[in-house]
Amino acid sequence: MVIKKPWPGMLRTIWGDPDRYVKTYWSRFDKMYFTGDGCKRDKDGYFWLLGRVDDIMLVGGHNISTTEVESALVDHPEVAEAAVIGRSDEITGQAISAFVTLKLGIASSQDKIEELKMHVSKKIGPISKPRDIFFTADLPKTRSGKIMRRLLRDIAEGRALGDTTTLADPAVLQALREKYEES
Repeated sequence: MVIKKPWPGMLRTIWGDPDRYVKTYWSRFDKMYFTGDGCKRDKDGYFWLLGRVDDIMLVGGHNISTTEVESALVDHPEVAEAAVIGRSDEITGQAISAFVTLKLGIASSQDKIEELKMHVSKKIGPISKPRDIFFTADLPKTRSGKIMRRLLRDIAEGRALGDTTTLADPAVLQALREKYEES
């Protein structure tokens, strides 16, 4: 497929690999550009951005979307923000780890962890229940506010941290690492 006139300002190729550009962005749907991000439209006509369609975890043979689990967590009235990652697990392939920021004035506890796990289980199903929930005052984000899940994955896997140059507040990452290692 040859794209003669892409939209103004749109990516025109991948440097050094124009065939990959066409295969990645223009071959999934006929004559349509596919970014890899998903969204849904509700009954009122509002669009809900769902995140990456390929950001899934394979837990016990089930594909589970990180966005789906995060949405279930933030649906809880005491949760302000959540990020979910899949970490390696010898038995299930991947286990769900959640990093949760509670709303102001809400105390973290083991009971709160169990309450959140049950909330996810009821919203999605038992297979989607996080194995671990870690409470944090903040999540590692870029300066534009995007949560850096790959760094959370590095922490959960005990790996050296990847590139942190775009991190808005490096202290958040250090605090999370210390808390994760304690548990």
